[in-house]
Amino acid sequence: MERMDHLEHLDRHLVDELAQVARETIREELREQTRKQRRTAMLYAASGAVALYAGAAVALAVGLALGIGLPDWAAALITAAILAVVAYLLRGAARPHASSPPMAGLEAAPDKHPGRVIGGTPPAGPPGGTGLPYPPMPPTAPGAHVPAPGEAPRADDIDPEGPHRA
Repeated sequence: MERMDHLEHLDRHLVDELAQVARETIREELREQTRKQRRTAMLYAASGAVALYAGAAVALAVGLALGIGLPDWAAALITAAILAVVAYLLRGAARPHASSPPMAGLEAAPDKHPGRVIGGTPPAGPPGGTGLPYPPMPPTAPGAHVPAPGEAPRADDIDPEGPHRA
C-alpha cells in the first residue's frame, strides 16, 4: 500500500511540473505576441501622426497659394471650406445611408418576395422534425372588419383598451 501512495505523490508532482511548464510556455508566447502587436500599434500611431502633419502642410500650402491673389482672410476661409467639404465626404463614405443602393444579392424591397429572409434562407423546419418553424401570421385578426382606404372604422371595431394614437 505504501508503494501506491509513493506513486500517487510522484504522479501529482509530475502533473504539477507539467502544468508549470505549460504556464511558462504560454506566458512567453503571449509576451512575444504582445510585443509584436505593440510594435505594430506604435507604427500605426506614428503613421497617423505624420499623416496629420502632412495634411496640415497641404492645407497651409493651399492657403498660401490662394493668398497670392486673395486677401489672407479669404484664402484661410476658402481653405477651411475645402477641408470641411472633404471631412463631410469622408464621413458620408464611412457611414452607409438607408437610401444607398443595397448590397449585391439582396433585394431592395423585401415585400416583393414575402417568403424571403433577408441575408439568408429560412430554416426548412424546426430541429425536431415536421412542420413550419413558426405558425403563419395572418395580416389581420380573424373575424376583424378591415375598413377600406378612406373609410372610417365602425364603432364596434374600436377596442377601448387598445393603444390610443393621437
